[in-house]
Amino acid sequence: MWSIAMILAASALIGLLEIPALWKKKQRKDFMIFCGLLLLGSILGIAHSLRMKLPNPLDFISFVFQPISKVLIRWLA
Repeated sequence: MWSIAMILAASALIGLLEIPALWKKKQRKDFMIFCGLLLLGSILGIAHSLRMKLPNPLDFISFVFQPISKVLIRWLA
């Protein structure tokens, strides 16, 4: 429970420090991307603290590139 509170507090602090500057400079696209990434990071941090099984991005990369690698190895060998 404390870990979730700390993640939310850190996210709020980061948002309070960064969002006003982006808004003042009228950087709307940067603001939207920043908010989206901060939200995604907060959600993943909370899920990790709840010990949920999170997908590993390397599994997807291996799934995509392994067939290409096998073809290239057969072709070059």
